[in-house]
Amino acid sequence: MSSAAVATSVFGVFMAATVGLGLLAVRGRGGGQGGLAEWSVGGRSLGAVFIWVLMAGEGYTSFSYLGAAGWGYNYGAPVLYVVAYMSCGYAVGYVVGPILWSYARRHSLVGITDMVAHRYGKKWAGALVAILASVFLLPYIQLQITGMGVVVSTISYGAISLDWAYFIGFAVTVGFVVVSGLRGSAWVSVLKDVLVILTLGFLAVYVPLHYFGGYENFLDRIVTEKADWLTLPGHGESGFGQWWFITTSFLNSLTVVIFPTTVAGYLGARSADGLRRNAMWLPAYNVLLFVPMLLGMAALFVVPGLTGADSNLALFKLVVDSLPAWLVGVVGVAAALSSIVPMAVFMLVIGTMWGRSVLGPMPRWRGREKTASQIVVVVAGTLALVLTYTAPTTLVRLSLISYEGMAQLLPMLLLGLLWRKITLAGALSGLVVGVGAVCALVFTGNDPLWGTNAGMVALALNLLVALAVSYGGPADSDGRSDDQVLARDPLAEPLAKDAGPVAR
Repeated sequence: MSSAAVATSVFGVFMAATVGLGLLAVRGRGGGQGGLAEWSVGGRSLGAVFIWVLMAGEGYTSFSYLGAAGWGYNYGAPVLYVVAYMSCGYAVGYVVGPILWSYARRHSLVGITDMVAHRYGKKWAGALVAILASVFLLPYIQLQITGMGVVVSTISYGAISLDWAYFIGFAVTVGFVVVSGLRGSAWVSVLKDVLVILTLGFLAVYVPLHYFGGYENFLDRIVTEKADWLTLPGHGESGFGQWWFITTSFLNSLTVVIFPTTVAGYLGARSADGLRRNAMWLPAYNVLLFVPMLLGMAALFVVPGLTGADSNLALFKLVVDSLPAWLVGVVGVAAALSSIVPMAVFMLVIGTMWGRSVLGPMPRWRGREKTASQIVVVVAGTLALVLTYTAPTTLVRLSLISYEGMAQLLPMLLLGLLWRKITLAGALSGLVVGVGAVCALVFTGNDPLWGTNAGMVALALNLLVALAVSYGGPADSDGRSDDQVLARDPLAEPLAKDAGPVAR
């Protein structure tokens, strides 16, 4: 049997297991016929282990195998911002996660669009956030499809074309997420995490030994021959210097806690205490991120000369060139699942936002929010797949502003929940200014701006406008009262009743 046949057979078996896990996840829960809360946030009943693997899985995407290695290959040290912002983000999440969980549970909400609509008393505000968030999430779906396609095509030794590999990723993900929702994603995350830990642990030992005779020789060559890769701004004229590193890490650590996919993980938890424990455990997962970053630099000596998008294949060039076919298949499955799990959560969140806030209020879909959400999942996935084939450059460019654009929701959502005096007019004015500034800076090539992350500049303008309009303009006529807006310490005694019934 050829190497391609062996590797693709291993991949096929694991993909079948992935769909099977999605079906098994809803066994005994109405065969997947439960309500929207069960489908979108796992019935708010996921325990600490499932929440840990789900949120780790959502954060550990195909970027960890492809992009992290590619950045390590191209630039070196700047890629460490990923470890920095995720670790800081978990610390912020220790406080913010229980705030969002408590607010959503008390008012029977299932996402950030619900929270915005409830906080400001306007359903259309939630619909606006759903549309805006979808624009910034869709590139992530496209990038995961692209990442999985590259992985599958590579591990098949070219036997599976990129076009078919893209479709395989789309079909597998849509299939199980429509049926099993967040709970299925959590179950598949367990399989993914086991494979990721095993494969990266193996590669962390194997590659330095196989190619360099051990870490001593490997690190010595990096220090003596590639010293630029060990400092900021790294190799070449990247622009990713110290101030960029600080502002990007700070901005992303705040943004990740209100990212719709992160909030979906928060709201799926059984209790706020579970979220706090989870925030303490999650940084341990970041240790794995150092492996593809380091192996990306190892590829500088083994496969020199990779340019452009080819640099993202740095790690897999090492894998395919040196490992037996069955092991190439296993590593490929781990990388593919690192695309499928976050892609599933992204599609699920888009579906839920539209099902609840855009289509849900319409008479035709009233009472059929779950069905509407599942249809949107298929539509969103199909749109991302079509754009992967027809306009990849457009979405890849748009992906540059995804995190920076999502950061502009911070004043409207997080500040709005903590401080009742911010008005809808103020929040919307700041949002318009912030998103406009991000787009202007990124699409004119001014990101970073004077060494500062463009999203941070836009967020500062956003916040100034939101505060000025809120103070200078009229108060909201139907704003929420103090007990409806969560203006209290999330660590205080009232949250000792975390596990109580959902408020109706």
